[in-house]
Amino acid sequence: MTTEPALPSQMNDDARWMTLALAEARLAAEAGEVPVGAVLVKDGQVIATGRNTPVANHDPSAHAEINALRAGATVLGNYRLDGCELFVTLEPCAMCAGAMLHSRLARVVFGATDPKTGAAGSVLDLFAEPRLNHRTQVQGGVLAQECAAVLQAFFQQRRSVAREQAEPLRDDALRTPAERFAALGDCAFAAHHVQDLPSLQGWRMHYMDESGEGDPLAGCLCLHGPGEWGYFFRHFVGAPGLRTLVPDLIGFGKSDKPKRETTHTLEWHRDVLLEWLDRLQLAPVVLVHSASAASLAALLQAVSGDRFVATLVAPEGGERIKDAWRAPFPDRGYEAALRALGPIASSSGPTPAQARALALQARNAMGYSTS
Repeated sequence: MTTEPALPSQMNDDARWMTLALAEARLAAEAGEVPVGAVLVKDGQVIATGRNTPVANHDPSAHAEINALRAGATVLGNYRLDGCELFVTLEPCAMCAGAMLHSRLARVVFGATDPKTGAAGSVLDLFAEPRLNHRTQVQGGVLAQECAAVLQAFFQQRRSVAREQAEPLRDDALRTPAERFAALGDCAFAAHHVQDLPSLQGWRMHYMDESGEGDPLAGCLCLHGPGEWGYFFRHFVGAPGLRTLVPDLIGFGKSDKPKRETTHTLEWHRDVLLEWLDRLQLAPVVLVHSASAASLAALLQAVSGDRFVATLVAPEGGERIKDAWRAPFPDRGYEAALRALGPIASSSGPTPAQARALALQARNAMGYSTS
């Protein structure tokens, strides 16, 4: 990569201009464009700005950098942009890098690298090509994390929308917005969903499925009770030597919320779980449940006792996490399961130390060495 070292005072200026480019990137995101922004500077003054507009303009060349270069050339009355610096939130592609060289920019500063199309060192480096007749200095990595975060949030939201479209919501149900869970710590595990089980009747069930370090020796079904959700097991998920499966019962956590209270019976939740376990072909398994899930655990054992090699009750840690239990229920319309099965829980789930001890019990129950 042709990145040149930057002086401390220069880095302060670079961060200032990159902050303006980030503002342009966010405006692009609001318009539904990939969030990339650019700012053209000359002699310490902003000459022009640009942001991605390929979708709006029906123009594959309408990248943030190109838009900023065009605007700057109009302001200066010259297609040569001698002495100008361009600040852009993402490493330029080959098209934009070529335009920058043709415009005779003095310097290009970018934020996040682009491992797929970057032409300033990630995929190729046009700025280092010795056969070209102009040299433009390049500085990368300025506010890189902030620039990358804007892009990541945009594509995460797009994936979420695509998933929602692929997994439609029934008219008689609600789905808790993802941002309700964003502030919760200790639970940043991959989300899994199942919706096509006959017993689910089109409602979508969320679950976590994590394997700890080493080979997953034992499978654990972690069962929360009324008023709780999978967050109860946040310190237990991914325990070493275990595959931990943590479903959110329909009506709780990140699963769909049917609006009618009559939907929610322990027998129905039992049937959903058993059909889901059959789909996963997980057997034998250790059943780990909260104290409030004892009735549901007993129903599972009564009809499928040979599936479980042991049943363990998860200890209570005494942490104050009331906000976590309220997160799945933005308003009363989401609370049918609470009204049918029980109120918001006062439990907190096991502490990290208790979770380690519980994992040891689970491995012992499967007959594996704990050394």
